[in-house]
Amino acid sequence: MDNKELASLFSTIALYLEIEDVSFKPQAYERAAGVLETLQERVEDIYKREGIKGLDKIPGVGKGMAEKIEEYIKTGAIGEYEKLRKKIPVDIKELTRIEGVGPKMVRDLYKHLKIKTIADLEKAAKAGKVRKLPNFGERTEQNILQGIEFVKRSKGRWLLGTIFPYVEVLLGKLEGSPFVTRAVAAGSIRRMKETIGDVDILITSKKPEKAIGHFLSVVSYEKIWGKGATKVSVRTREGFDIDMRVLPEEVFGAGLQYFTGSKEHNVRLRTYAASKGYKLSEYGLFRGKKRIACNTEEDVYKALGMNYIEPELREDRGEIDAALRQVQGKLPGLPKVIPYGSLKGDLQVQTDWTDGKDSIEAMAREAKKQGLEYIAITDHTRDLAMTGGMDEKKLLSQMREIDKINEKLKTQGEKFRVLKGAEVNIRKDGTLDIADEVLAKLDVVGISVHSNFKMTKKDMTARIVKAMGNPHADILFHPTGRLIAKREAYQVDMDEVIATAKETGTILEINAFPERLDLADSNIKKAAEAGCKMAIDSDAHSISHLGYLRYGIAQARRGWAEQQDIINSYPLEEMLSLLK
Repeated sequence: MDNKELASLFSTIALYLEIEDVSFKPQAYERAAGVLETLQERVEDIYKREGIKGLDKIPGVGKGMAEKIEEYIKTGAIGEYEKLRKKIPVDIKELTRIEGVGPKMVRDLYKHLKIKTIADLEKAAKAGKVRKLPNFGERTEQNILQGIEFVKRSKGRWLLGTIFPYVEVLLGKLEGSPFVTRAVAAGSIRRMKETIGDVDILITSKKPEKAIGHFLSVVSYEKIWGKGATKVSVRTREGFDIDMRVLPEEVFGAGLQYFTGSKEHNVRLRTYAASKGYKLSEYGLFRGKKRIACNTEEDVYKALGMNYIEPELREDRGEIDAALRQVQGKLPGLPKVIPYGSLKGDLQVQTDWTDGKDSIEAMAREAKKQGLEYIAITDHTRDLAMTGGMDEKKLLSQMREIDKINEKLKTQGEKFRVLKGAEVNIRKDGTLDIADEVLAKLDVVGISVHSNFKMTKKDMTARIVKAMGNPHADILFHPTGRLIAKREAYQVDMDEVIATAKETGTILEINAFPERLDLADSNIKKAAEAGCKMAIDSDAHSISHLGYLRYGIAQARRGWAEQQDIINSYPLEEMLSLLK
């Protein structure tokens, strides 16, 4: 039994309970789901070792949830879930993926039109039946159809942040085998794309058949698509495909280059190679029948007269020409992209003062453990009532609490600083929901849009630009508001936003939360070229989210950003000097 499997089940129960208007229990299930999602040890192992008492000790679980976990371990089912699903037999997880469709709407759609699936909903909306329901209307119906199209376009792809940890663990298991000499991920996961279709893994081995047998023993699969002497393809129980290939050691570099892609990058590279009299394939770089480069990727690029191109840049966006110019001593060349592990702080962190799961001190201690030197606490403000958003009085109270925590850390000899901040809501008219005199007391003021997403491009741009003009607004958080595979970015003129950021000294955020990765890489490249400074933030809502920073760094690298472009790669005082 997988923790994620159980977490998904708990999340689904929470949605059903919201349909039923049950108080408190949905939040308890969601909280437990969040804990299980990031728990390092399998709950089944904890139960075998310590019984239900061990489950009860898991933070955020408690006795009631522990009993449900025990029930699932023993029977493979949870009675409450089966009862709820029987009462309202709808595909609630899929339906609520559609932007604007919540549990209550699912209830009404089932009650009036017996809609159970996305296909049912699309058919009813196209027939004009949804608009006739109480509290729906024509605009809601059109929004639903747009949302369905967006979900359909995203189908079959997985968030980088969902797949990456799985692949990390799998590579560790492969490298631990006596039959595998090395194992790496290739394809879109090595290029750190926002979403992943399937996973490519390359290994070297002197005993390919035994290595493939080991792979099948450590991967949890439901189907084998194909199996040969040097390749195996499976569908995992989680629902995505993995292709694993065994490459000869002597051509590993050429194979890694080829299978990393992208297809567009490889086509451009092969075309260039052919223009110089070479042939490039996964078996090496050839002149005639003579193989001249294949051991490492660096060898392949060097033989073609260019510097090594980082995997995240290989999207045929000018990187090959830049690599050639660089060797020739011409500008602009390839960027020296920001290294992984180079951040000194995290400037967007939520706590249990609003919708976070952990305390300020817990977040600080975990951040320090992960090698950071500072974090900014940026809980939500007044207008986000559903998160317990803070008004001026509560914000001032939190500032006093942060002073106490900093003093405690200092007394204990900890070289770490908690900064006072807030994620301040940008209202529809471009004003902020916290008074300027309180904003002036904060170390870091983040501003963001959380409502009225359907404004015209002109009005949304004017709204954001006005907010950026506030002298206390330091960082524009998740600038386009997108949620990958859930919600499209709102209409906004990013060229104007970037120009305003440069003019006002507002920092643009690269939000590392896997569902956001906002800014997109194309906008990061524009911002870097315009000379705008950016911040890479985790948007952590629990200690388990602080590790998301690596996905933000990957996004920055894909956008050609260098370390000097990212303010929280600077020491504390230098970073603070870059804020307004």
